[in-house]
Amino acid sequence: MRLLKEPLFHFFLIGAAIFIWFHIISPESEAAVDLERIEITEQDVTLLSDQFEARWKRPPNTAELQALVDASIREEVLVREAKKLGLDRGDTVIRSRLSQKMGFLTEAIAASVVPEDEVLEAFRQQNLDQYATPHKIAFTQVFLGENPADGEVEQALDALRAQQEPADLSRSTLLPASMPLSATRVVDSVYGNGFSDGLTHFAKGEWAGPVLSGYGVHLVKVLEIEPSQNPPLEEIREVVLRDWLRATSEDLAQAQYETLAQGYEIIVPNVAELSE
Repeated sequence: MRLLKEPLFHFFLIGAAIFIWFHIISPESEAAVDLERIEITEQDVTLLSDQFEARWKRPPNTAELQALVDASIREEVLVREAKKLGLDRGDTVIRSRLSQKMGFLTEAIAASVVPEDEVLEAFRQQNLDQYATPHKIAFTQVFLGENPADGEVEQALDALRAQQEPADLSRSTLLPASMPLSATRVVDSVYGNGFSDGLTHFAKGEWAGPVLSGYGVHLVKVLEIEPSQNPPLEEIREVVLRDWLRATSEDLAQAQYETLAQGYEIIVPNVAELSE
């Protein structure tokens, strides 16, 4: 069955197992059995010791370990008493943290499934523009100033085509006289937005123009053009996988929320009327 091969179906199976497991081992379930009992197990002590060693690069001595256990018991007592008083209700920090932890569970589920290449290829095809390499162009240019005189553009263009040195015709400017093979967005960051728009249509090796920049008028000779390309999956697999996991995790989070929300009766006022 194709359904059994769908990554989202795997997510739901793994997600259901994880949420059930957390429900079984959650402190709330234990508290329901005996609200007044606090038990520190050997596993808890080992975890406290490991955390101490990870931070201080040495195991704790007996006194330090006892202090860690005492602190853990103190924290558990205060947390339980705070819950009895309802101090956790209405606390935006606690609510945000619990919501974030549920999100971490979803991310863990997403990271546990590795899609087949055909799934990643389909995702790449759906987002070709996202993975396309940028147009690149290399050129040299002559700056004619902000407002060249009548006929100056045509005269300069004729001179350049007659092999006159570009430096002899260019006005003084801090702009680079040429650009190596660069993405069009890089070109625009130097010469101003839109400067590269017409350059990719010029014939290579020939002076052309005028071209307007954010600084004035230019004549341009395109030296090299590298058109945008869509690299195959094998060249960008890690990037596609990362994006697929992010997108699928978001889909899973929404689907998981909708499933959980079905277990509640949700009552809200008419927001449109309240906003009037």
